[in-house]
Amino acid sequence: MLVEQVEGKWIEAFAETFRLCGVTEGETAAVLSESQSRPVNVQLADLALQRLGARVFHLRLTTPRQTVAVPVRSTGASDAIDGLEPAVAALAGSSFVADCTVEGLLHAAELGAILDGGARILMVSNEHPEILERLLPDPALKIRVQQGAAMLEQADEMRVTSAAGTDLTIDVSHAPAAGSWGCTDGAGTIAHWPGGLCLCFPAAGTVNGTLVLDAGDVNLTFKRYLASPVRMRITDDYITDISGDGVDAALTSSYLAAWDDPDAYAVSHVGWGMNPLARWDAMTMYDRTQFNGTELRAFAGSFLYSTGANETAGRHTLGHFDLPMRNCTVTLDGTPVVSAGTVAF
Repeated sequence: MLVEQVEGKWIEAFAETFRLCGVTEGETAAVLSESQSRPVNVQLADLALQRLGARVFHLRLTTPRQTVAVPVRSTGASDAIDGLEPAVAALAGSSFVADCTVEGLLHAAELGAILDGGARILMVSNEHPEILERLLPDPALKIRVQQGAAMLEQADEMRVTSAAGTDLTIDVSHAPAAGSWGCTDGAGTIAHWPGGLCLCFPAAGTVNGTLVLDAGDVNLTFKRYLASPVRMRITDDYITDISGDGVDAALTSSYLAAWDDPDAYAVSHVGWGMNPLARWDAMTMYDRTQFNGTELRAFAGSFLYSTGANETAGRHTLGHFDLPMRNCTVTLDGTPVVSAGTVAF
């Protein structure tokens, strides 16, 4: 069993990651956490920033009351700040923010105001430190992720197919593209650690076709490898039909229906994994409490389909699925970027 305690090797892993984010001596750095944050990661962030000579302060918030009847997991949209203006001002006035909230600030309502202040944010995924140590950011990956994001930015159409039956067409001509390699070193930017993902947020009404989650694909909201295929029909962004034998299709249908929100059925973002160190099989090695699953979002050659909030399409919902898939072919304007589950460039 892995123990969650401060280890010298993990302080160094955090320090090395923060160095790659450009943290320097005398820089003002905030450690953002909440009452349900993983304590060891908060401590490691603090000690690593001190080791680099940063001027560190902590902003710890109370994890808010659950406001919906459905469990909320892995949204990337922390509500811990809850519009608290002094907290936003403190973070915006910082040069660097180590984001140790449970869900992370990636899609949080306050993110824009914080970035507009010039802060750069590293979202430390809510993982056991061993996972973060194993997936230290690699500057060589930065170049490849940037290349993939540029290709996606320039494309008009993404098509995704698989032997399992996926055949999805996505108009990406007006879809903001992004890439994260695990670090951020520019003012007013955000990244997540672990990283290694190219993605975009499709505009409204641009996703159509069939999505087939095969046995062995992953539902990260459930932290579950699928035991049986789940077939979804996508019409103008929305899942309009779910079919399949076994508990996986039933769980998918049940969770989506529980939100009583049409936007829970809509696409959030799509993309593919680029990180050769990230492993599809890693989830088998950890207790659920120790594993948030960012690694499986980024393993090289995966296709990631996500449902839920999408600011580009003007949709906001807490319902969210991250669905990493294997063995897909992803093309941009006919050119493969992923071929049968292998990165093709």
